[in-house]
Amino acid sequence: MPTTYIAEPAKLLEASKLVADELNLPARGRLRSRMVIGRREWLALPEFGIDMLTAKVDTGAYTSSLNAIDAQIYDNGGEQWVSFKTVSHHGQVIACEAPLVSRKKIKSSTGVGKNRLVIKTAVTLPGGFRWEVLFSLADRSVMKCPLLLGRRALSGYFVVDTQSSHLFGNSIYFSGKSHHHSL
Repeated sequence: MPTTYIAEPAKLLEASKLVADELNLPARGRLRSRMVIGRREWLALPEFGIDMLTAKVDTGAYTSSLNAIDAQIYDNGGEQWVSFKTVSHHGQVIACEAPLVSRKKIKSSTGVGKNRLVIKTAVTLPGGFRWEVLFSLADRSVMKCPLLLGRRALSGYFVVDTQSSHLFGNSIYFSGKSHHHSL
């Protein structure tokens, strides 16, 4: 069973130093307080009941993106919410709802800008590290990874090992314990 590192504001730096020591990260500068993440990782979206998705870690993208189809904005007691469908790693179509955080024009990898809906939800790595991430909703059904983690979601927590994948675990097991950190 992998070690679970606490991600609470007061304890995050100390826990990250322990991870850095275990992984023998360089001792100087800001790298010392970051965890190493691979170019692809398993993630869970617990607020949507999704136990695992493959995420592509992309430092070239500022914004993270989640596969979403049939996105609709609706009024929920005076607040704008978004309903959409996504697909779990197991191929199950999952109906999701979340408050609309914003609408943002985002350039795709082809350089074409499109207006997208943005939501915020918790993301959990195997081992229990949990944090809040802003996702633009886009149809990523033709992509290998239904979820893309951009620089904004990685910043302050991780350095990326571009030659490795699934550094937090290859199994589908997600610990029942999680420690939440909010930006």
